[in-house]
Amino acid sequence: MNSSDPPAVSHENKRPGLTARLFHFYFLLRRPMTLGVRGLVHDPQARTVLLVRHTYVPGWQLPGGGVEVGETMLEALERELSEEANIVMSGPPALISMHFNRRSSRRDHVGLYFIQHFSQPSPKLPDREIAEAGFFALDALPEETTPATRKRLSEVFAGETASPYW
Repeated sequence: MNSSDPPAVSHENKRPGLTARLFHFYFLLRRPMTLGVRGLVHDPQARTVLLVRHTYVPGWQLPGGGVEVGETMLEALERELSEEANIVMSGPPALISMHFNRRSSRRDHVGLYFIQHFSQPSPKLPDREIAEAGFFALDALPEETTPATRKRLSEVFAGETASPYW
């Protein structure tokens, strides 16, 4: 048998036993982790980026939110871009960095995606979650742009080293 051959018996497709389920439940309670996504939507021709201002937190920031149970990061990104800014991706986004969001909680991580191929069928109208959404020139960001958003933009556009922290 070659060392790269799969084992003769695979346990992957078997239902987990009671012990495995109890361990999974224990780790879920003991070490739960949350995962989020943010989208850096960039219009290269206009040299602008999309920012949103929520109704419940201060500042302008990149659109995004939490990955729901049973949802992939990409599905969450598509949903959040649609909900927060009426953005539809027309090409694959690039996952450019992962960050520990220690300001939010001791267990939150955020994946940052870069999007250059998209459409916006109509401008985003304010609602209960989003007060405003708009495209801003990289050299004319709103004064209230959050420090984390400014840091991510510097990492992507000015070549700064990506921080492991959001």
